Amino acid sequence: MNAPQLSLFSLAEKRLAWTDQRQALLAENIANADTPSWRARDVAPFASVLAQRSSGLALQSTAPRHLPGTPAPGASARRSGEHAPDGNSVRLDVELSKVADTESAHELTTDIYMKYLGFFRTALGK
Repeated sequence: MNAPQLSLFSLAEKRLAWTDQRQALLAENIANADTPSWRARDVAPFASVLAQRSSGLALQSTAPRHLPGTPAPGASARRSGEHAPDGNSVRLDVELSKVADTESAHELTTDIYMKYLGFFRTALGK
């Protein structure tokens, strides 16, 4: 039995990759909090990323009347909210809240992953 082939472990790997990508993007936002005209960015919610990748294959048009798929952007500029006079849209309180939420999601995913590995170790007598 190979752990990465199990759906729970695959899901955990995707979630951890998403939290890693989000933390990097949020850190970039915080680092550019004083950069004029910087637009705060965030990744797509994990549920939409998961739905997008769940098929494992890209959509293909096999007939001329098929509609083309539209890719969802991984990161998008936030359009709503307040802007500083220099055009910067980074709000440190919002970004730090997102960092904390992402860290909590990372810890939860890691804890669940480790708990399931422990179950397998117990079942195998190790």
